[in-house]
Amino acid sequence: MEGSQVSNSHPYVPRDLVLPGYVPCFLSQSAILVPYGIASLLVFSLVWIFSGRLKKTKLDRLLMCWWAFTGLTHIILEGYFAFSPKFYQDKTGWYLAEVWKEYSKGDSRYVGRDAGVVSVEGITAVLEGPASLLAVYAIATGKSYRYILQFSVCLGQLYGVIVYFATAFLEGDNFAVNMFYYYYYYVLANSFWIVIPTLISIRCWRKICAAVQGQGKTKVR
Repeated sequence: MEGSQVSNSHPYVPRDLVLPGYVPCFLSQSAILVPYGIASLLVFSLVWIFSGRLKKTKLDRLLMCWWAFTGLTHIILEGYFAFSPKFYQDKTGWYLAEVWKEYSKGDSRYVGRDAGVVSVEGITAVLEGPASLLAVYAIATGKSYRYILQFSVCLGQLYGVIVYFATAFLEGDNFAVNMFYYYYYYVLANSFWIVIPTLISIRCWRKICAAVQGQGKTKVR
């Protein structure tokens, strides 16, 4: 009886979205966002400290921090979403389920298990997550493939974000509870995966072009 009561009442848009067995969030917004912020800061700090022993430039160290952060985000957060279709029924207060219940207030396609979103997130978690962590290793050890790897992952991230926004637009772009959630969760949170991958892509493109050009000059000589 209790399960049927909560399933008929949820905060998401559209209001007629059917979520059988839905259980509201146990954690408050701050109890969800603060630990995520602390964990992210911890990842950045640890990678920054570790990279300081490798005699890398500050830019390379920042890139290692970014790839560690985005890789873990893809694998842990997005991986959980992709392979936990019933997260909205969680009654234990499990943190990862709470994250997606909360984020769905900015984009209800997540709680509604939209096929496009699930596909994009699944690919991101399985392919781009491990590749991002590999980029940390590639930069740390100076592997020759570090630029093409970063460029490839950035293209994948940019493609995923474009599909994410484009499908929302084509479907009416009406999946947020209110404008706060729309701009803070849907727009701002995802904008990092537009700006940063774009900047990294430009840098890697230049590095790759310079290397190829230099190799061409060497052969001519």
